Amino acid sequence: MENSFTLVTIFGLLFTLGNVGPQAEAARAFFVFGDSLVDNGNNNYLATTARADAYPYGIDYPTHRATGRFSNGLNIPDLISEQIGSEPTLPYLSPELNGQRLLIGANFASAGIGILNDTGVQFVNIIRIGEQLQYFRQYQQRVSTLIGPEQTQRLVNEALILMTLGGNDFVNNYYLVPFSARSRQFALPDYVVYIISEYRKILL
Repeated sequence: MENSFTLVTIFGLLFTLGNVGPQAEAARAFFVFGDSLVDNGNNNYLATTARADAYPYGIDYPTHRATGRFSNGLNIPDLISEQIGSEPTLPYLSPELNGQRLLIGANFASAGIGILNDTGVQFVNIIRIGEQLQYFRQYQQRVSTLIGPEQTQRLVNEALILMTLGGNDFVNNYYLVPFSARSRQFALPDYVVYIISEYRKILL
């Protein structure tokens, strides 16, 4: 069951990257939600241990410095931005995300989070998925003051959206310690079903 879940996740990423072509080029903005796989620096602005602001992170990034990406270089959103011919999205918490840069989109992701609210509690201060969606609503209000509500709605409706969640619900929740609370509560197949049902609520 675990292997199936991993394959579905990998297939989802390949499907997303494979479909970033001429259709996606028409997207006027790019929005990113999720965990460390797609966080490009939001956690740098938080008092948390889930940070990627030191060596060796970023050693293969153009600046060769840590950027808050949990990667040696570019991450998935960077590659998608390249494919659609756009600048990389800035972290939503970055003070540089203002004015016309808002129209490119925004990255709301935060390392350590999961589908479940109790995933990542050991990192204390992270932006859980519900908070990321609240920030997205706040983002739309900010953009509306720039281009008006109708143009904002069009920008959002035509945007490309990437959401990457679920890995931490297994690594940092179910398997974090032997006999974790979740592993005592659910057998693995039942946990997968539960995770999918909670993910469905987020997407709806």
